[in-house]
Amino acid sequence: MILRLVRRRPLAILVGLALALPAGWVELSGRDRVWWLEGLALVVGATGLAIFWTGLTGASPDWVDEEEVRERPSPRAEDPGR
Repeated sequence: MILRLVRRRPLAILVGLALALPAGWVELSGRDRVWWLEGLALVVGATGLAIFWTGLTGASPDWVDEEEVRERPSPRAEDPGR
């Protein structure tokens, strides 16, 4: 489910914010809370930030073939002005 979520970038950004903002409020509100609620807020907040960042930057490829990397020309080779 999470893997499908991060492929939909706008939805991933919204879900990430929906998880991170309340967790940040619990952590930074300054009230005395039960220990497990603060721990849960840390885990949920970190998960929310990770989903948000993945939605913002996009998912990285699982595998990169070394042959494709070698065959690809260098960006500097295309620019004769350097």
